[in-house]
Amino acid sequence: MSKSVRKYGFCALLAVVMVACKVERPSYVLSDRVMEEVLYDYHIAKAMGEGLDYNEQYKRTLYVNAVFKKHNITEAQFDTTMAWYARHPEVVNEVYDIVRERLMASRENYNHLVSLRDGKPRKSKAGDSIDVWIWDRVHMLSGMPLDNKLTFTLPSDDNFQASDTMKWTVGFKFLSEQLVDSTKRPMMAMQVAYAKDTIISALCRIDTNQVAQLVLQADTLGDIKEIRGFIYYPTNQPKQTLLIDSVSLMRYHQTNDSIPTTTDDKKEEKIELEVPQTSQRKIQPTELK
Repeated sequence: MSKSVRKYGFCALLAVVMVACKVERPSYVLSDRVMEEVLYDYHIAKAMGEGLDYNEQYKRTLYVNAVFKKHNITEAQFDTTMAWYARHPEVVNEVYDIVRERLMASRENYNHLVSLRDGKPRKSKAGDSIDVWIWDRVHMLSGMPLDNKLTFTLPSDDNFQASDTMKWTVGFKFLSEQLVDSTKRPMMAMQVAYAKDTIISALCRIDTNQVAQLVLQADTLGDIKEIRGFIYYPTNQPKQTLLIDSVSLMRYHQTNDSIPTTTDDKKEEKIELEVPQTSQRKIQPTELK
């Protein structure tokens, strides 16, 4: 066999392998470029809907439908593509990396404009016992892709002190009679990062209707840099909707005589915070302090 024939055969074999490894996308699935634009507008529309008053909640559907109309697609096309994405996480992760970067950039620009308008930077209230939560206090998670996680990141400011205690309180209610699968229990986790790159974390798992609390405090780790947290709902049961309400994030200075502790200490664990590699929806601030 000549050298040129062997070279041709090797190239042909390589082409076959590359085609076999490539994810086949059905014709009815929207392209990544289209979905990037749709998802960017879709999450902005969802965030806008979360801030509506009760008597205006009907506008949530209008906002989402406006996104479909803008991009000349139907809700069925969107749902079908998302269902295909759910079976191909390697594809959806690449798309969401771009969408997250765009959303983060938009949020930073928005915060900057608000600061310029007010003539002062955003800042938490001063005091020994202050609720520093600045987002919506009620959310609903279905456990389905794109609707299975809430996250937050709160930077510290001059009103935080090195030895502050942070207490995150969340009410959980399952809106069905179906029992929660023990392998698909919601997870609530919080993390406090300090200026010296030291991190302390706490986590609890939710298996029933309850009010859960996570409390973190350190005396010797220096200044607080930021507080982070997430609620992850891994179920894929559409009828098992999870209601999250009464959310608060209390900051207690060390001078406070009595700092409430968790209501269920047995459920609290000290761990490194590892965010599951699934799609996520960022909580959007609705109140700037």
